[in-house]
Amino acid sequence: MNIVGRITKNAEINTLKNDKQVVNFSVAINDRFKTKQGELREQTTYYNCSYWLSANVAKILTKGTLVELIGRASASAWIGKDGEIKSGLNFHTSNIKVHGGGKKSDTEEQPTSHPQKSNAFAEDTDDDLPF
Repeated sequence: MNIVGRITKNAEINTLKNDKQVVNFSVAINDRFKTKQGELREQTTYYNCSYWLSANVAKILTKGTLVELIGRASASAWIGKDGEIKSGLNFHTSNIKVHGGGKKSDTEEQPTSHPQKSNAFAEDTDDDLPF
């Protein structure tokens, strides 16, 4: 699945018990459409994203940055501390492409290339699939 949206707050790096690191961030996707009555409406969908391949990417995932993500989506539901049922959309990210627009951190050095892991078959343009 491929989604494009803006990061809602700076990415955070979380370290698990086994010293494995995950980068967590949230992306907002805006969608505009017309109702049957011709009214223009806007709807925003939020995804809680995780990226497991490299923690270095957190430096460039700042609030407002436009990103294109490849990965898989899932939904989750839980009961909050207040006893209310909560739900959310998750996106397990396998590839990040930065399109820009975010604010640069003062302590951050300008990266020469964006850390990016990709599927070995993603670059293959010979597509003989029947659909």
